[in-house]
Amino acid sequence: MIKKGTWVEVEEIVLIPENRAKNIPEETKITPLKCWTRGYCISDCSIGDEVKVETNVGRIASGIIVDIEPGYYHTYGKYVQEIGHIGKQAREIIGGP
Repeated sequence: MIKKGTWVEVEEIVLIPENRAKNIPEETKITPLKCWTRGYCISDCSIGDEVKVETNVGRIASGIIVDIEPGYYHTYGKYVQEIGHIGKQAREIIGGP
Protein backbone atom coordinates (compact mmCIF):
# COMPACT_ATOMS: atom_id res chain seq x y z
CA MET A 1 0.00 0.00 0.00
CA ILE A 2 1.32 3.41 -0.98
CA LYS A 3 0.20 6.12 1.42
CA LYS A 4 -1.32 9.43 0.40
CA GLY A 5 1.42 12.07 0.02
CA THR A 6 4.12 9.63 -1.16
CA TRP A 7 6.33 10.78 -4.06
CA VAL A 8 5.57 8.55 -7.08
CA GLU A 9 5.93 8.39 -10.85
CA VAL A 10 2.86 7.82 -13.02
CA GLU A 11 2.66 6.86 -16.69
CA GLU A 12 -0.01 8.22 -18.99
CA ILE A 13 -0.70 7.34 -22.62
CA VAL A 14 -0.98 10.66 -24.42
CA LEU A 15 -1.65 9.29 -27.93
CA ILE A 16 -2.55 5.78 -29.05
CA PRO A 17 -0.80 4.55 -32.23
CA GLU A 18 -3.85 5.25 -34.42
CA ASN A 19 -3.71 8.95 -33.47
CA ARG A 20 0.03 9.46 -34.02
CA ALA A 21 1.21 11.78 -36.80
CA LYS A 22 1.39 10.16 -40.24
CA ASN A 23 4.82 11.60 -41.09
CA ILE A 24 6.82 9.93 -38.30
CA PRO A 25 8.96 6.78 -38.76
CA GLU A 26 7.07 3.47 -38.95
CA GLU A 27 8.65 2.06 -35.77
CA THR A 28 7.51 5.19 -33.93
CA LYS A 29 3.97 5.10 -35.37
CA ILE A 30 3.26 1.66 -33.93
CA THR A 31 3.95 2.67 -30.32
CA PRO A 32 1.82 4.85 -28.06
CA LEU A 33 3.17 8.26 -27.04
CA LYS A 34 3.66 8.15 -23.27
CA CYS A 35 4.31 10.73 -20.58
CA TRP A 36 5.84 10.09 -17.16
CA THR A 37 5.02 12.55 -14.38
CA ARG A 38 6.25 12.66 -10.81
CA GLY A 39 4.24 13.99 -7.91
CA TYR A 40 2.64 13.31 -4.54
CA CYS A 41 -0.25 10.79 -4.40
CA ILE A 42 -3.56 12.44 -3.65
CA SER A 43 -4.94 9.16 -2.22
CA ASP A 44 -3.74 5.79 -0.92
CA CYS A 45 -2.95 3.40 -3.79
CA SER A 46 -0.77 0.54 -5.06
CA ILE A 47 1.63 0.00 -7.96
CA GLY A 48 -0.44 -0.39 -11.13
CA ASP A 49 -3.38 1.69 -9.84
CA GLU A 50 -4.57 4.77 -11.68
CA VAL A 51 -4.15 7.73 -9.38
CA LYS A 52 -3.98 11.51 -9.35
CA VAL A 53 -0.78 13.21 -8.23
CA GLU A 54 0.14 16.78 -7.40
CA THR A 55 3.43 17.91 -8.93
CA ASN A 56 5.93 20.21 -7.24
CA VAL A 57 4.45 23.17 -9.12
CA GLY A 58 0.88 22.30 -8.03
CA ARG A 59 -0.36 20.74 -11.28
CA ILE A 60 -2.72 17.77 -10.92
CA ALA A 61 -1.92 14.86 -13.24
CA SER A 62 -3.19 11.31 -13.43
CA GLY A 63 -1.80 8.01 -14.62
CA ILE A 64 -0.80 4.49 -13.67
CA ILE A 65 1.74 4.27 -10.82
CA VAL A 66 4.99 2.78 -12.11
CA ASP A 67 7.49 3.75 -9.38
CA ILE A 68 7.58 4.72 -5.70
CA GLU A 69 9.92 7.50 -4.58
CA PRO A 70 11.76 7.60 -7.92
CA GLY A 71 15.18 9.15 -7.87
CA TYR A 72 17.02 11.36 -10.31
CA TYR A 73 19.56 8.98 -11.77
CA HIS A 74 21.32 11.46 -14.02
CA THR A 75 23.47 12.64 -11.06
CA TYR A 76 21.13 14.20 -8.50
CA GLY A 77 20.81 10.93 -6.55
CA LYS A 78 17.76 9.29 -4.99
CA TYR A 79 14.71 11.15 -3.78
CA VAL A 80 15.25 12.78 -0.36
CA GLN A 81 11.98 13.23 1.52
CA GLU A 82 13.33 16.02 3.71
CA ILE A 83 13.94 18.33 0.73
CA GLY A 84 10.94 17.29 -1.38
CA HIS A 85 8.86 20.36 -0.48
CA ILE A 86 11.57 23.04 -0.68
CA GLY A 87 10.40 24.47 -4.03
CA LYS A 88 6.78 24.74 -2.90
CA GLN A 89 7.80 26.30 0.43
CA ALA A 90 10.02 28.85 -1.32
CA ARG A 91 7.17 29.91 -3.63
CA GLU A 92 4.89 30.36 -0.61
CA ILE A 93 7.49 32.43 1.22
CA ILE A 94 8.18 34.75 -1.72
CA GLY A 95 4.52 34.89 -2.77
CA GLY A 96 4.97 33.34 -6.21
CA PRO A 97 2.49 31.12 -8.08
